Amino acid sequence: MVLEAGARGSAERTVGEADTGASVGSSDLPILATPILLALSEAATINAIAGMLPGGSTSVSMRVHFDHVRPIPVGRMVFAKALLERVEGRRLTFSVEARDEDGDLVGSGRIVRIVVDRQRFGERVPPAP
Repeated sequence: MVLEAGARGSAERTVGEADTGASVGSSDLPILATPILLALSEAATINAIAGMLPGGSTSVSMRVHFDHVRPIPVGRMVFAKALLERVEGRRLTFSVEARDEDGDLVGSGRIVRIVVDRQRFGERVPPAP
């Protein structure tokens, strides 16, 4: 398959205790943590290009601009959507947005991913201490 602008993906999750700022250490509040919301948005980008990368390839995030604008309590659903806006060689630029179950905006931004050769990229990862 060929990567082209316009590909869409989504991801969703119900906010649990382990997803709160207090639990992951990004705040001391019992609300959806920004790192978890960002991970959900990244999952939507991955889902947008699922099955479209050349064999032996994967993608990794290299740039993120993201605004988290609404607190979400435990028990609420969050839905993330991603749109592949631009393909420039190996560079993939996505717009992302997340909404709660009422449709209210929770966060939005841009995520840039780079297509890499899985094996070569793995060889560059330093061993664990």
